[in-house]
Amino acid sequence: QVQLVESGGGSVQAGGSLSLSCRASGSTNSRRCVGWFRQAPGKEREGVAVISLGSGGTVYADAVKGRFTISQDNAKNVVYLQMNNLKPEDSAMYYCAARRFRACLGLRPGASADFDSWGQGTQVTVSS
Repeated sequence: QVQLVESGGGSVQAGGSLSLSCRASGSTNSRRCVGWFRQAPGKEREGVAVISLGSGGTVYADAVKGRFTISQDNAKNVVYLQMNNLKPEDSAMYYCAARRFRACLGLRPGASADFDSWGQGTQVTVSS
């Protein structure tokens, strides 16, 4: 089992920045892919970014390309999501997820089903 804990959420004005962290514990070596997802009230959960822990390869949703960066610190078992130039439409609960033993499959629709470990989420609110 892998346990995930997110941190770093908060409230910012449009154009501001936040950095989210996802710290893993437990069977951390079983992770192959880590993703960030978000869900706003009344909306479907959507993928934001994923990173392959072996190669470091990344995939981003079109809505965040050029503004968000996902990165890893393997020594600390932490995956980060740096969010710059935030917009009100980025407001959501952000979740970290891990896929064990299998490689990343990108961010196709329904990608959340590929992940088997989830954190509790951290709230991001962007005001205009």
